[in-house]
Amino acid sequence: MTEAKIPLAGVIGSPIAHSRSPRLHRHWLKQFGIAGHYIPMDVSHHNLEEVIRALPKAGFVGVNVTVPHKEAVMGIADLITDRATLIGAANTLIFRKDGKIHADNTDGYGFIENLRNGAPHWQPKSGPAVVFGAGGAARAVVASLADAGVPEIILSNRTRIRAEKLKDDFGKRVRVVDWVQAGNMIDEATLVVNSTALGMTGKPALRVPLDGLQPHMVVTDLVYAPLKTPLLQAAEAAGCTAVDGLGMLIYQAIPAFERWFGQRPKADSATRAMLLG
Repeated sequence: MTEAKIPLAGVIGSPIAHSRSPRLHRHWLKQFGIAGHYIPMDVSHHNLEEVIRALPKAGFVGVNVTVPHKEAVMGIADLITDRATLIGAANTLIFRKDGKIHADNTDGYGFIENLRNGAPHWQPKSGPAVVFGAGGAARAVVASLADAGVPEIILSNRTRIRAEKLKDDFGKRVRVVDWVQAGNMIDEATLVVNSTALGMTGKPALRVPLDGLQPHMVVTDLVYAPLKTPLLQAAEAAGCTAVDGLGMLIYQAIPAFERWFGQRPKADSATRAMLLG
């Protein structure tokens, strides 16, 4: 008597122990009654391609990819979606039945969906967005904001050359400001986004003056540990709409889970409560 293979998925990064993705996907697997598993894998850059190419043979249907491998997997994939190409990084790999590795990026989708859920009154065309950071997460944020119709994206990064590179890739709607002037650009914004790890537990603080925050602004932080970062605390104190980063983690995972396991989960209160618990 033969039985179907148990589908496996996981997340690859280094380090990886902090990731909440295993808890999230295991919750959904249990919710749908799927006999699958989601496994965290700490993989070095030197072993990345070898490990990824071996996974389909072990029964994996796909993996998430996190820092520092999001850009490197682009060179391993056989097929790359347009949005992953635009962003220049992938956070989701699908191992197809024909043996090809398909790379996608759902970070931008997760960001926008979280923003729309947490600040339903926000209108993309209402004014400029300020973005702190110019890494892979910032690229996904900028791509999604541009696609949504934000008229101008004002960008600042501690290393200006990275911000200039992002501007070169995304065009005239992106304006770069020196990091020492980052606080000043808030005055122009209707949306403020922190895409850096600054403010995360164990990381340095986001040392940007925040006295320009005003009640009409929406402020969101991709950091979700702590859930209420100093930036979001300052936003709430100024009367802004504050949107935490936990929803982005949930929303970006939904299309990946659906591709791998054939069921589309919901970003409901029970899922959020499970992650916080």
